[in-house]
Amino acid sequence: MFRTLKKIIDWCGSFRRDLYIGFAFSFFSHWVAAMPVMLAAYTINMLVEHEKNGKAFDTKWIGISTAALIAMALVRFVFDYLRARFQETISYELVARDRIAVGDALKRVSLGYFQQKNTGSILSSITTGLNTLENMGIRMTDTFIGGYLNFLVILLCLLFVKPAIALIAVAAAAVSFLFLCLISRYSTKNSPVEANANKELTAAALEYARGLSVVKSFGQGGASFSAMDKAISDSRAIHLKIEWGFIPSNCLHLMALKCGTVAIALASCLFCLSGGLDFFYCLMFIFFSFGIFASVEPISDSAHVLGVIADAFEQLDALKESNMIDKDGIDFRLEHFDISFDNVDFGYDERKILKDVSFRIPEKTSTAIVGPSGSGKTTICSLLARFYDVNSGSITVGGTDIRKMTCDSLLKNISMVFQNVYLFNDTIRNNIMFGNPSATEEDMIKAAKKACCHDFIMALPEGYDTVIGEGGGTLSGGEKQRISIARAMLKDAPIIILDEATASIDPENEHLIQNAITELTRGKTIITIAHRLATIENADQILVIDDGRVVQRGTHSELMKQKGVYQRFIGIRQHAENWSIS
Repeated sequence: MFRTLKKIIDWCGSFRRDLYIGFAFSFFSHWVAAMPVMLAAYTINMLVEHEKNGKAFDTKWIGISTAALIAMALVRFVFDYLRARFQETISYELVARDRIAVGDALKRVSLGYFQQKNTGSILSSITTGLNTLENMGIRMTDTFIGGYLNFLVILLCLLFVKPAIALIAVAAAAVSFLFLCLISRYSTKNSPVEANANKELTAAALEYARGLSVVKSFGQGGASFSAMDKAISDSRAIHLKIEWGFIPSNCLHLMALKCGTVAIALASCLFCLSGGLDFFYCLMFIFFSFGIFASVEPISDSAHVLGVIADAFEQLDALKESNMIDKDGIDFRLEHFDISFDNVDFGYDERKILKDVSFRIPEKTSTAIVGPSGSGKTTICSLLARFYDVNSGSITVGGTDIRKMTCDSLLKNISMVFQNVYLFNDTIRNNIMFGNPSATEEDMIKAAKKACCHDFIMALPEGYDTVIGEGGGTLSGGEKQRISIARAMLKDAPIIILDEATASIDPENEHLIQNAITELTRGKTIITIAHRLATIENADQILVIDDGRVVQRGTHSELMKQKGVYQRFIGIRQHAENWSIS
């Protein structure tokens, strides 16, 4: 519990000063809150003295006490406002900072990280974990520390007048604290279980939503929902079990405090009857007995949440400390853009994909990569973009090993168009401008025209300001592909990777796109993965990949003279492209 509180305070960093100032205002607020109790006890004591001993009651006191109560309320409001002013915004500032840090970390990890951890787990950590810190971190710290500050204020009053009664309050608080420690230990133990249930539920919901079209097409709605139904049931069972587990310790915590309240009131009366305590102080202590533990009682919720916060911190640290693929990289400014693979081996976990791959792509030349499905073509491009690191061997660009570079300094030199296009839930303008945010409107439209996008974009209700939905779901596959090509054109990087860039283009527009790509790639270093003969036959060199190895290389005419994979591949493609209905 204290470890988590310390972690929250350390987490505040530069905002720690504001946190401490907030605690100071909270302390003063509790002092002011205690004063009306003293005022009430003093007033009642005056009335009793008036009735009992005939002592004159100054009626002016009514106005004075009323004004004093109003003044105290206003002063407490000011202190509470200042506490909130300094503390309430801290968590929002910190979580905003951490969300950016997590985003920066995730874009710099190997893509293998996302294969090892499912999307639900990552999403739950970013949303549920950070939301817990945002909504509960500072608030629970204030509940815990502020609660005991309020107790301390009243305890000091008791201690100053009657130490014996103060000891009763300390004993009750100490017993309740033991049960709070049990709550905290139980929470710390079960928070990972609760977090895992939330992750499983998030993952099941994502899986259900993503696969809904497939589910409907096969009429398997009941079967597909069973996994989500199980995740919901498991989450419910786990949360109920955890809540039931809190009840005994929480009830004992409250019982200790209630017993302390009764004991303070009873002891005050006994001391008063025996002459050991003035009636005024007796009244004051009785009034205090009802409020001394009022701010300590909610700490049971804080103790429970602190365990959840501790787990949220662990999730956050795990995300921020993910093995960044370029943690030792430095910013390089490349002057040349020739590419070399030297004895590269790579595999996903135990499955080996590339085996001793070596080749060189001279600067400002085009290279086509062909081969059977699963042979490792896309993996070569992913390694060049450093989505993964090689298991052995090296990849250099302009003579520099890409492992010495930061991802940003490498990728600013590469434009990529992949077969599976992803567009953001934003306007078409912003999706194209993503390639180069500083480009002018004229440049953006010029890129769209070259990619054969302009006409269909202008036919949309709001033209370039049309929001295209998540993943570009409101566009056809060919339209999405053309927008991604326009985006790559606008980036105008010296290295261009085209992975089946024309796969979704209709035959009528294919030659236009091919001309645009030719214009785009002029004077650049090009890598093209393609199966269409028209795309690859003009390449400066062709690499034939089979079973993770470079089995042939050369120009189209050279390879056609050799018996092997390429000749068979071209034969199959020509047969497929020349079919007709008889």
